Amino acid sequence: MIRAGEGRFYDEYGRTLLLRGVNLGGSSKYPVEPAGATHLRDRFYDHRNVSFVGRPFPLDEADEHFARLRAWGFTFLRLLVTWEAIEHAGPGCYDEEYLNYLVELVQKAADHQIALFIDPHQDVWSRFTGGDGAPGWTLEAVGFDIQSLHPTGAALLHQEHGDPFPRMIWPTNGAKLAAATMFTLFFGGDVFAPQSHIDGEPVQQYLQRHYLAAIAEVSKRLARFDNVVGYDTMNEPLPGYIGRRDLTGHDQLLRMGPSPTPLQSMALGEGIPQQVQVFGLNPIFPGRTRRQWLNPERVRAWQPTAECIWRRHGVWEIGKDSAPHLRQTAYFAAVDGRPVDWTQDCYYPFARRFAQTIRRAHPEATIFVQSEVTEPPPRWDLADAVNLVYAPHWYDVLILFGKRYTAHLGVHTRSRRVAVGAPQVRKLFANELRSLRAMAAERLPGAPVLLGEFGIPFDMHDRAAYRTGDFSAQVRAMDRSMRAVEDALLSGTIWNYDAQNTNAHGDGWNGEDLSIFSRDQQHDPTDIHSGGRALPAVVRPYARAVAGEPLKMSYDFRSRTFEFRFRHDPRVTAPTEVFVPTYAYPDGCRVTISDGRYELDQVEQKLLYWYDLASTEHTLQIHP
Repeated sequence: MIRAGEGRFYDEYGRTLLLRGVNLGGSSKYPVEPAGATHLRDRFYDHRNVSFVGRPFPLDEADEHFARLRAWGFTFLRLLVTWEAIEHAGPGCYDEEYLNYLVELVQKAADHQIALFIDPHQDVWSRFTGGDGAPGWTLEAVGFDIQSLHPTGAALLHQEHGDPFPRMIWPTNGAKLAAATMFTLFFGGDVFAPQSHIDGEPVQQYLQRHYLAAIAEVSKRLARFDNVVGYDTMNEPLPGYIGRRDLTGHDQLLRMGPSPTPLQSMALGEGIPQQVQVFGLNPIFPGRTRRQWLNPERVRAWQPTAECIWRRHGVWEIGKDSAPHLRQTAYFAAVDGRPVDWTQDCYYPFARRFAQTIRRAHPEATIFVQSEVTEPPPRWDLADAVNLVYAPHWYDVLILFGKRYTAHLGVHTRSRRVAVGAPQVRKLFANELRSLRAMAAERLPGAPVLLGEFGIPFDMHDRAAYRTGDFSAQVRAMDRSMRAVEDALLSGTIWNYDAQNTNAHGDGWNGEDLSIFSRDQQHDPTDIHSGGRALPAVVRPYARAVAGEPLKMSYDFRSRTFEFRFRHDPRVTAPTEVFVPTYAYPDGCRVTISDGRYELDQVEQKLLYWYDLASTEHTLQIHP
């Protein structure tokens, strides 16, 4: 049993749980081949005739992968599903074969004593706007012509651009016309697009109703499984245009590559060529490098009978000079004279509605809440703040975007403050992650924190490891992130475990390559660890269940020394349990304890520790 409350996870014995797992997995973002193959343009746009059965892996491989994850100490998974996988054929048409596949997959996880929560995954709305998630028909329903989104600059698609795809450019798709419009309609259509209806229903209600109903179909089938803990509301939701103060400038944090302003995006969508700024790859201080003309062919992003939604609502117009002109500069920034807070005014009502919908089918479900990546969570009404988890994402941004490991340089994700020197970087990251707990305590009463995503790219340093077989830089980079999680005493799920990963195509999506497993590194299929990447940093001891309050946890992968300290709760009589991986200690280990007694089961890879009541705090150490 895993429950959330009092700022922690706990089990039926009252022990505090530190959950460790992975996201499963990156390939779930796109369909299986041949239907909808992401690298074949003609099949890509046949978006209703696709299948996600076999994502994240075929059922006949499930035992192999779950056994490997269990052996690595990962007993809590963030299982990716997408709205498109469930409802790709059309509104209300659910893929029963895929839903049945999910049921069998979850049962397989249960057989391996692996718990999980469901992540309705999306990135910048949809595969057809440069990400993944929503079905193609959602774009068509609001008037977009999905085959015209790339040529108009409404989205930058890997399928159209081809290889090499610009590094980590996909986040900027969230500010382009297609994704920004869809998120604005989904979270704020009632206010910002009141004239937009689909089949007579307001656009916001139509989109949210179908999204919630699709995830509810999943919850109805999985509610009977004890190992299904709960559901994420939506992966990395975005505000779209909501809150934008200036539609003629760039105020989004991430801007790389060709970056039209909102007004330019709207004009491009109506077939008016624009000269836009092009930004270089720099996650700290984006710099303009040059200008580029987009849409010289004057293609429209909208269907022939559809007009730009924002032009229809009077946000902008085409002047007598045939140029775009803004009519309402701050159209999306305020309502009735009050500034819009997207997290509180838009995401929060949706998240509450999501929780209510899911709990009708699965009353005990825990709801995992996030917000825009760099923003705090919403303030949740105390009366409704039951069984909630704050599940933000955190990455070592210099490594993620630059794909290079520098031991003595780190950047604070939210403030962009720079730390120099390895000790200062470690302190910076630990404090940043600790602040997440403070955010949760202030805004989500009683909610513990679980990092929904953290991890590193394995194609660092120009993919040198694939040529040399030397993954030492990846080990050090991963250890830095793992140490930050340990220093903050947080639970977390690494991004990601992708059974389809290859050296050539990574995780198979927009140039990402963050999987801790790859078939291309699996040189001995009989060895359960073969294929693992950066395992000296990934497979490490940790305290799974604590008979009290964790105070400190650390692991040095070089010396393979683990230390854990906690303050006991006299009401808890069950032992503290520590995962002790045979991967790290193939020849056994030496255990030192401050008091009490312990039992080590090397077959089950666990240490059980019973404290002595004479002491309040207790320490145990593990050495090779």
